[in-house]
Amino acid sequence: MAILYAVVARGTVVLAEFSAVTGNTGAVARRILEKLPENADSRICFSQDRYIFHILRSDGLSFLCMANDTFGRRIPFSYLEDIHMRFMKNYGRVAHYAPAYAMNDEFSRVLHQQMEFFSSNPSADTLNRVRGEVGEIRTIMVENIEKILERGDRIELLVDKTATMQDGAFHFKKQSKRLRRALWMKNAKLLYLSGIQDKELVVPSDNHFLPTLNWTI
Repeated sequence: MAILYAVVARGTVVLAEFSAVTGNTGAVARRILEKLPENADSRICFSQDRYIFHILRSDGLSFLCMANDTFGRRIPFSYLEDIHMRFMKNYGRVAHYAPAYAMNDEFSRVLHQQMEFFSSNPSADTLNRVRGEVGEIRTIMVENIEKILERGDRIELLVDKTATMQDGAFHFKKQSKRLRRALWMKNAKLLYLSGIQDKELVVPSDNHFLPTLNWTI
């Protein structure tokens, strides 16, 4: 995925978050939120290594996501706008006094679901165009993360995408099993309907969950 991490926070109080990678991304995000001035602009970007942290501040809350630096700014901010809309619709003013991670069980799934959509669905790129926000987003400057840190302070971002790749491999394997099962059923029906006698139906399976059948009709 191009968008790898997202968090919704009230100041430094995290209300919900999701990460598609392992590492210290969440810790870095909280450091950024901690260092932001109260009167910061509603849309801010900070770069660190090969990643950009996009921040949308609205309704007293901060909506932050981290994406690959090659992904641009328009789609990540479309993602944040979508998350902001969904979050406020579900929780509204409750978010202004809710304790840490109060919405995490429910809303982390939304963060993940929309993260996948905006990272891979071509139609996601049309949202900001429809809203007429392209020009505004182009004016957002991407500052280096060092700008908001105290002198001598430094954040080292550690990102391990192994978890994301393993998750993708799991889904591919699951889909392969479903395909083999569908082909097995199709072949079984064809054998039955064609009246083939004493034919051995064999389906390759690395997990041995499909048996070898001898059909006699």
